[in-house]
Amino acid sequence: MRLLGYAAALATPTFEETKVITGHFGLAAGAKSADYRAPLWSLMLATMWLDVVFVPLLLLNIETIDTPAGGGYGTSVIHADYTHSLVGALILSAVFGAVAWWRWDRRLGLLLGAVAFSHWLLDLIVHRGDMPILPGNAGDLPLLGFGLWRVPVASILLEAALFVVGVLLYWRAARSLPSRGGRVTPSLVAGVMLLSGAIVLALDALGV
Repeated sequence: MRLLGYAAALATPTFEETKVITGHFGLAAGAKSADYRAPLWSLMLATMWLDVVFVPLLLLNIETIDTPAGGGYGTSVIHADYTHSLVGALILSAVFGAVAWWRWDRRLGLLLGAVAFSHWLLDLIVHRGDMPILPGNAGDLPLLGFGLWRVPVASILLEAALFVVGVLLYWRAARSLPSRGGRVTPSLVAGVMLLSGAIVLALDALGV
């Protein structure tokens, strides 16, 4: 896998290693309903926080990705032994939540920290047993991952459900807020989200 290609995947997530990104964004959008004050950008950044830290480690070859030749949906094994270890994810999520707590307040700090850790929980469902418990796989403990990627249809349906429910929760929460007189309405934002998610899921299913 080309390293620069993965860095670009944060902006155009159609690479094998980002197959659950639609589900991540759906959960983040839905979290808006837990606290209407949470800016949408902060929720989206929180849900990708582990991957944001992962990218420079990937470029430095500290963490790596193995994609078999001709591999299809979800065939990659990701050696993110620091950012996607259980303890590492908890630490990174706590850091994100602490910054949000300092920037806003305790409630938003806890919410954004939880959204950041939700990335690890969703990855746990789909990854193929490549997520260590301790950073650097210290102690050589069993690797985690339920491997739903082995059943592409089930994985895609799960992502689609998470995304649709999340966007609907966002739309319901956003439309209850007082209008600021702008042209960008909650319905427009939700529509763009749904269209973008459908395109990404379609590209994933086609192996693009």
